[in-house]
Amino acid sequence: MKVSNNLDIAIKAAIAAGKEILKIYKSSDLGIEYKSDKSPLTLADKASNRVIESALRNTNIPILSEEGEVINYEDRKDLNKLWIVDPLDGTKEFIKKNDEFTVNIALIEENKPTIGVIYAPALKVMYFSEKKLGAFKILIGDSDELHYSKAIRLPIIKKSNEYRVLTSRSHLDKNTLNYIDNLKVNNLKVVSVPMGSSLKFCLLAEGIADCYPRFSPCMEWDTAAGQAICEHSGFKVIDLKTMCSIFYNRAHLVNNNFIVKKTK
Repeated sequence: MKVSNNLDIAIKAAIAAGKEILKIYKSSDLGIEYKSDKSPLTLADKASNRVIESALRNTNIPILSEEGEVINYEDRKDLNKLWIVDPLDGTKEFIKKNDEFTVNIALIEENKPTIGVIYAPALKVMYFSEKKLGAFKILIGDSDELHYSKAIRLPIIKKSNEYRVLTSRSHLDKNTLNYIDNLKVNNLKVVSVPMGSSLKFCLLAEGIADCYPRFSPCMEWDTAAGQAICEHSGFKVIDLKTMCSIFYNRAHLVNNNFIVKKTK
């Protein structure tokens, strides 16, 4: 497998960030504090961000990170390329220590995600994609070694008599519950599958789940990498306001409600 230089840098940055995250995850002090929006922030968020930004700077592409310096829209609106990063997606899951947290790195070109990297360091599994390459899953060894030859192309087809709808582990809302209650798909049994962080996108791309509706606020860095991986494995990520794919590097970084489902 021949990956681009930018994808290789992003993958290795995610692995290095994951190593720093796990050091703190296994410690007695997570360094928990709270941001102005009352969302949690830990030492791991900060450490991961430092590692990723240091690695991505070598590409000379600007970086928009949840934990980085804010780039005003006027300074980024005309950028043709932009990294969008969530150094620790699923901080609440990290604090709960349920292993469902990820590192998210996406490359945006002309407002569309063309590279996506999602790494779950506690699970030692990585999902990555590139527009011309496709989407893949790879297990990372205990010594964090990386062998592209062992990557598995997605989706991995898994037959089921159920229609599996992914829901947020920490942000489940009434609109999502109502959507699931009223969903009818042929004669399949509709079941909800709770999952933390951007791993929901990964389960879709892999073929373990069928649909992911999101009716509560989230940000561009929560979805960019997952959108790339899903789109490159045959799914659509549909903004329910525009009825088009979510586009990125907007003036307002909060996503509209969206749904991810298989293309026909």
